[in-house]
Amino acid sequence: MTVTQVLGPGEWLGAEIRDSDAWRVRLDEAHRREVLEAVRAVEAGETPPDDFPLPTLGPVLGRVREELANGRGFVLVQGVPTGAMTERQCEIAALGLGRHVGGVVPQGPDQAPLMHVRDTGADPAQARTKSYQHSGRLGYHSDPTDVVALLCLRPAKSGGLSAIVSSVAVHNELVRTRPDLAALLYEPWWHDRRTGDGPDSFSTKPICVPRDGGGVSVSYGPDYLRSAQRGAHVPPFTPAQEEAMDLLDRLTNDARFALTMDLREGDMQLLNNHVVLHSRTAYDDHPEPERRRHLLRLWLATDPPH
Repeated sequence: MTVTQVLGPGEWLGAEIRDSDAWRVRLDEAHRREVLEAVRAVEAGETPPDDFPLPTLGPVLGRVREELANGRGFVLVQGVPTGAMTERQCEIAALGLGRHVGGVVPQGPDQAPLMHVRDTGADPAQARTKSYQHSGRLGYHSDPTDVVALLCLRPAKSGGLSAIVSSVAVHNELVRTRPDLAALLYEPWWHDRRTGDGPDSFSTKPICVPRDGGGVSVSYGPDYLRSAQRGAHVPPFTPAQEEAMDLLDRLTNDARFALTMDLREGDMQLLNNHVVLHSRTAYDDHPEPERRRHLLRLWLATDPPH
């Protein structure tokens, strides 16, 4: 198979945009008041949750949606008034803000509209442990929806830094330097759903899939690819697959490609999973439960089904 480079604004290097403010959206006082008023209206039953009125912030979030879909593929919204809200109100705000970007996709076994990301003490080595349940480092990966949004309620005592890379830039680097390995990414790979030990926990799909209208969607996650090796019917990696993963991991961790964000209270990070991979450093938490790292995760659908 012959693969080619992908052109467009989804290709960027962290080293070139690290000091730019172009990917930041800072809410002003009027925006924050709108969020609080909309939350109170929903909580009081005056407004349906799906109707989260944001007269001046709504158009800003419309531009965020456009940037996610047709621009760099990521935005950091800063200044969400989480400190002025209860946990339940933060959930309402996260869902309301997210619905201005896309449709909410249920998550987890309970099909919840959002997920609480915090250390539950789960062992990352266990087959059913999900990445949001522990404090260990996460390899670069993408989530299985168009957009993932993380609203930070509290950061960790130390660590827990978010890092992102343009999967388009990484893809193009492989095409330039190792087209043989780039082609391998378009073939089926075994992935682990971490739903148990049975065969339905494992499935195959390519890491790279061509997108309608050009471009490429990259669905990578070394932690889940490697844990798929526990499947009794899953074949071991070939030497070429091992080499491809080693090269992907080197590129995604290269300072030229990576952009690191230290998410603070009120930061909402939004990523297009088709063109951006994200990771997290390990973190140490405060001993007091009320001070521990806590994020809310949304999965959003913005594209029509392929």
